[in-house]
Amino acid sequence: MTSEHLFGRKVIGMRVLGIDPGLTRCGMGVVEGSVGRPLTLVDVNVLRTSSDLPVPQRLVTIEKGVDAWLDEYAPDAVAVERVFARSDVSTVMGTAQASGIAMVCAARRGLPIALHTPSEVKAAVSGNGRADKAQVGAMVTRILRLDAMPKPADAADALALAITHIWRGGAQARIDAALAAAGRKP
Repeated sequence: MTSEHLFGRKVIGMRVLGIDPGLTRCGMGVVEGSVGRPLTLVDVNVLRTSSDLPVPQRLVTIEKGVDAWLDEYAPDAVAVERVFARSDVSTVMGTAQASGIAMVCAARRGLPIALHTPSEVKAAVSGNGRADKAQVGAMVTRILRLDAMPKPADAADALALAITHIWRGGAQARIDAALAAAGRKP
């Protein structure tokens, strides 16, 4: 993303692909912007696979979809929801498999990958780490100045991941750069 000058300060924007991994529905959302500036929706959608297909074939479909988004939108970073243990082991496995595919696709391109927990994302976008899906969707709608809430929830969650990374990852990048400039290891 190009940089702009505001009051003599250079502001550099970031483009982030947020991925809400899932074997049946994998949310994909691209947001660009920088900390302290309005963020912009680039695109959002959900990759879908049929539960009638064998898992390896479903994973190939997700891989092709993630690769296509990485090629089309050329993000600066990828933010993936960190998999957490749920009561349904089969759900965790599918989510973990889709998450791994997303990370491999980004790693092949040398892109920075960040994992954000669901509670971290909820806290970042809504101020409440226990916010429900409707609250997260409403805040994503407000933050990105959208006319309607992204649907399904996987789409809104992907955008929330991208927003979280810009706000938190951008701040961490500035801290690391300051430490590097001071000759200290980040």
